[in-house]
Amino acid sequence: MSRKKITIVGAGNVGATAAHWAAAKELGDVVLVDIIEGMPQGKALDLMEAGPMEGFDVNVIGANDYEATKNSDVVIITSGIARKPGMSREDLLNTNKQIVQSVVEQVVKYSPKCIIIIVSNPLDTMTYLALKTSKFPRSRVMGQAGALDVARYESFIAMELGISVEDIRAMLLGGHGDDMVPLPRFSTINGIPVTDFLSKEKLDKIVERTRKAGGEIVALLKTGSAFYSPSLGAITMAEAILKDKKRIIPCCAYLEGEYGLKDICFGVPVILGAKGIEKIIQLKLNDEEKALVKKSAEAVNKTIDELGLR
Repeated sequence: MSRKKITIVGAGNVGATAAHWAAAKELGDVVLVDIIEGMPQGKALDLMEAGPMEGFDVNVIGANDYEATKNSDVVIITSGIARKPGMSREDLLNTNKQIVQSVVEQVVKYSPKCIIIIVSNPLDTMTYLALKTSKFPRSRVMGQAGALDVARYESFIAMELGISVEDIRAMLLGGHGDDMVPLPRFSTINGIPVTDFLSKEKLDKIVERTRKAGGEIVALLKTGSAFYSPSLGAITMAEAILKDKKRIIPCCAYLEGEYGLKDICFGVPVILGAKGIEKIIQLKLNDEEKALVKKSAEAVNKTIDELGLR
């Protein structure tokens, strides 16, 4: 049986770190693609040389074209310019539209049966663009946002309470940005509602920090954006797909009426397995949560409309 094959497009911080996580977890052979000559090759070779120490046995290669990506099982697209301080995700729109569109065309040409995971920002809009460009079924094109946003939310709850992150299970919905919808009502600590541990006021502060978490890191770094956690979000999704784990992870998915939304890519809990998005889970929301979802969807729709794809 041949090994699985994972292509990661973009060998910057997010892409290279994703390659690192994928190799360390032995998810399959990794191809790192970037237009800069020598960069993906150098990073791939560096990772290969870490194999004997960490004990992972996969091939990692770098490439400047897509020939090497042929017949990939999963393709993670991280390419595009990163956010800089003072820059909104929407500022990235036009530059990243051209980049993502051309990348998806190449990916589809060489790996027509692959599953695509988008990490490029603005996330929901780029996922929509990738879906429309690839013409793949919606089960095979998704965006990495919820996995990261939930982890951020869980880590802030753990920091506040001094409780192990392993016991915290949080849930959220919505666009990847300031209008995302963390859901305290669906968040638990080892089965106990998080609302038993934290006051509404404290939870509201954690929810707000989760929404702005990407910007908090951008402001601290000053010359780039987060990469350890976003890359692991994508690899967590890839692992669920490659190992057919049937995990429930919030992802950016194309909706056809779920949550009252149509023709939009939006963060919702899904079951991830070998076929990609195997099911979209519809939570029973209260009126306040529904209003927040509607507001988040309006923000995403506005950016999708700016793409001119509808």
